[in-house]
Amino acid sequence: MKLGQPGWTKQLPTEAVVGFATLGPLGRRMRAPGTWGSAAGTLYFVLCFSYMGIAGNLVASAIGFYVAVGLCGEAEIRLGRRDPGEVILDEFVAMPLCFLGWQWIAGTGGLAYIALLAAGFCLFRLFDIFKPWVIDSLQELPGGWGVVADDTAAALATCATLHLAHALWALR
Repeated sequence: MKLGQPGWTKQLPTEAVVGFATLGPLGRRMRAPGTWGSAAGTLYFVLCFSYMGIAGNLVASAIGFYVAVGLCGEAEIRLGRRDPGEVILDEFVAMPLCFLGWQWIAGTGGLAYIALLAAGFCLFRLFDIFKPWVIDSLQELPGGWGVVADDTAAALATCATLHLAHALWALR
């Protein structure tokens, strides 16, 4: 099966495609746009995902993943560059996956919840920047698939690391 660029974005105006893919001014005007996209994604998790269970997070994230594949891939075409730095929708939609099962780690919230958000944000940025293991190779997927898949893998690695750290902390 060959992964192709979704066709639904072709009819959209360039301003809309690039605007969504860059989260407007966050990607185009701010320094360190990936960090801003990740921060916006953390806020997105808090406002839209923190009350969902794991199944709801996975379904909403899968929808976000597909939308981001279309928009980020089309933005690559319109901007004429592979995985442009200002395209940050991929970080934004991946961030909620960092916090799958957050209740098991932070309990009912409070200070532990804030610490979890900070740790998840920092770990995601590390995995996204350094791209260990197979994360780097996922960027080679064609079009928007490669743009979004590496961030999704970084988010899942972050989630696994948070749960592992919590389990090890509980053993002490």
